[in-house]
Amino acid sequence: MSTEAVAATGLPAQTGTPRWTSELRREDDALETLAEEWDDLAGRCRTATFFQAAAWQCSWWRQYGRPGELLVVLVRQDGRLVGAGAFRRRGGPLGGLTGLGDGLIDFTDILLDDACADRAAAAFAEALPLTRPWHSLELREVHPEAAVQRVFEQWRGSRRRFADSLCQYLPAVPMDQLLKRVPGKTAQRTRVKLRKIAEAGVEVRPTPPEDVPDALDALLRLHFLQWQQRGVTPEHRTERFARHLTESTTGLVATGRAAVHQYWLDDELVAVNLLLLCPSFGGLYLYGAHPRLRERLDIAGLLFGAALEETVGAGVPVLSLLRGQEPYKQRWRPDQLANQRLLFGPRGPAPAAAVRAGSVRARQAVVRVLTTRLPRLKEALVARRRS
Repeated sequence: MSTEAVAATGLPAQTGTPRWTSELRREDDALETLAEEWDDLAGRCRTATFFQAAAWQCSWWRQYGRPGELLVVLVRQDGRLVGAGAFRRRGGPLGGLTGLGDGLIDFTDILLDDACADRAAAAFAEALPLTRPWHSLELREVHPEAAVQRVFEQWRGSRRRFADSLCQYLPAVPMDQLLKRVPGKTAQRTRVKLRKIAEAGVEVRPTPPEDVPDALDALLRLHFLQWQQRGVTPEHRTERFARHLTESTTGLVATGRAAVHQYWLDDELVAVNLLLLCPSFGGLYLYGAHPRLRERLDIAGLLFGAALEETVGAGVPVLSLLRGQEPYKQRWRPDQLANQRLLFGPRGPAPAAAVRAGSVRARQAVVRVLTTRLPRLKEALVARRRS
């Protein structure tokens, strides 16, 4: 085992004075050996999402991690784990650290015990190994209320914050109450569609942990079929994504942090949906539906209705539509909140962090041009051709 003690950051030993320690773990199986402690801490961290669960992180590292690239930062108070975060080293001239998950997760974060979150965040910041000019840590898709925001505030080196993907949220309330958010005509059309779904006799079945692998195999098959004419996310077609999705979801379902819904119509499996759950919100992560179903029923209403019912039943206050602004999401008039991208650099000269920050600004400037000026230019060219 490769365990590196970083700092005994506590005060001199006195009766009743907590002893704070921190360490870095670099062995490739660190997440697996810490899984029980990790999930225990996640239960004491109100901002923890399903993506910070041990099942998700361990599975992602097994399928996507490379030997020698894992770095786990741990903070303990009197031996008890009160702060934890997993990162990976990335290649390239700028290198640096980043979070696990890449584009597969909607929320990146660390874990801090709610009972001592500020003190644990300070110790976590002290433990981060960002001491050389070429060191940096970049975290994508950070919720504004994430635990790592406390570390960002405590950080004494260079730091920068940028906007990231837009996420959308709805209150987890019964459908009749939710429809009060939308305009009258939209609500009326939605009620008609939901009534048609009920009359069609679609049966929604929960999936026990032992049946999750088969259900997710069907989900991916239906997902590919559904998007075959419009293209599917390339990573979703890979064997490693299928393995990761199966491994992580089985563990999450077993601990009540995910639900897989199967939709049967006329004795045929026509759709499968994966809903992720945490104390703060539920999240519609991935679904697959047979194209023929679209000809008969409102797929978005079908899947959304079951996800909403599951979220309300679990006592979770918010249903997140996660990243993206697809048209089917806008029907519900969701609240919008942008994630953030956090960039940490060392004290003193931080050229690597500065170059990465410049790169982020340049990419965001290009996106602004493409999303604002380009549509206007296209409209002008169309108008000119018509004149």
